[in-house]
Amino acid sequence: MIRTITQLFPLWAVLLSLFAYFSPSTFVDLKSEIVPLLTVVMLTMGLTLRPSDFLNVVSNKKAIVVGLVLQFSVMPLAAIAISLILGFDPMLTVGMVLVGSVAGGTASNVICYLAKGDVALSITMTSISTLFGVLLTPLLVEVLAGQSVEVPALSMLLSLVKIVLVPVVVGVLMNVFFHRFTKRLESILPLVSMSVIVLIIAVIIALNAEQLIQIGPIVALAVILHNSIGLASGYWICRAFGFQERTSRTVAFEVGLQNSGLAAALAMKFFTPSAAVASTIFSIWHNLSGSLLASYWAKRSSAEKLPEPDALRID
Repeated sequence: MIRTITQLFPLWAVLLSLFAYFSPSTFVDLKSEIVPLLTVVMLTMGLTLRPSDFLNVVSNKKAIVVGLVLQFSVMPLAAIAISLILGFDPMLTVGMVLVGSVAGGTASNVICYLAKGDVALSITMTSISTLFGVLLTPLLVEVLAGQSVEVPALSMLLSLVKIVLVPVVVGVLMNVFFHRFTKRLESILPLVSMSVIVLIIAVIIALNAEQLIQIGPIVALAVILHNSIGLASGYWICRAFGFQERTSRTVAFEVGLQNSGLAAALAMKFFTPSAAVASTIFSIWHNLSGSLLASYWAKRSSAEKLPEPDALRID
């Protein structure tokens, strides 16, 4: 039941976004709660991880290195290129760059499982990119968007330590020392994470309600292009390197599905509500596109009789 609810993430996000759009006063006062809410999401991520998830680099080092390079090169560069082509103003541009510069999203693990990908590799890549992102995200935003808008890179780095690193580490330690307790929570953690992200999306929609009609369609186009580039490059570059089908699918999702909730929180904390529009739309779209692609690949795997994926674990 809970799994079905979480798989309908795009539907809940759209419904609550519509409610926020037509009744923004319900959510605008929650603006100051976005960062604390995101911290909860990162804690839930930590509670699903073990130290071994950060140590599997040795067994999958080639795929992980390729995935990380693509994650922190293709996505930020595609974001700035799309922004320039579409003539975005500085705030929309920095919002796109933020989406492109953050780590992969935890949704990739579930979608990878549905696509019959390599779940263990997916979890490891998400874990490693999350840690790398603490340093690389502010650096990339500064380099790519710093010429048109002031980027407080050091403050952003310190915030990422508080929002990402600390709660993830706390969650991992809790999972190690209190595993019996965290094991009981495993079934509801995806629901908690999804609910918080949907609420964050609604708050940002409410804050941008007046200008969404003007900027929403063009930002949606940018997001679709950005996500498509990430998925396509992750898959086809891996195939060009000779990786197996399951590995290529896994890297595609890790590159194309971003931690857009984190991007939204950073946009709201350091820039303006309009800078968070791209990450808000991305949150909805990448779950939808990822689910559709996973469904297609799963059907193709059944037809081709590919090996079944690892069991999806979150303990």
